[in-house]
Amino acid sequence: MDIMTTDFQPFDDAFAQRVRDSFDKQGIMGHIGARLGEVRPGYCEIELPYSDAVSQQHGFFHGGVVGTIADSAGGFAAFSLMGPGDGVLTVEYKLNLMAPADGDELIARGYVVRPGKTLTVSRAEVVVVKNGQALPCAALQQTLMRVQGRADVVG
Repeated sequence: MDIMTTDFQPFDDAFAQRVRDSFDKQGIMGHIGARLGEVRPGYCEIELPYSDAVSQQHGFFHGGVVGTIADSAGGFAAFSLMGPGDGVLTVEYKLNLMAPADGDELIARGYVVRPGKTLTVSRAEVVVVKNGQALPCAALQQTLMRVQGRADVVG
């Protein structure tokens, strides 16, 4: 599957704005300095510049931060296919850290593998950019749940 081309149809034309609004509500994204990148139906990018606040003791990006943006990129990819009034929650994920995230920026690219009425399977690939070169550092697969009818889980 080419993650750069998805053939999914959004629920409506407001999907990207819903994703952006939801991203802006996530305190953790602002706290770590993450930015929302490209959003398409079934696809989402999150970028994170390096700072000491997201590092571990060896000066690499912390693995927990790698997992955080991968989870969110895959989650927002799934959310992009849901309708107004829906919410999305992660049910589970598996993260493989393939190399130290040693660089200037992380980019997480989340994409939907299979959308469902209740459960959606997404994947995310994370690259670390160093001196202009992007190197794969993590891969995630997750299951997400569409939440409907709960005012406290919308967006």
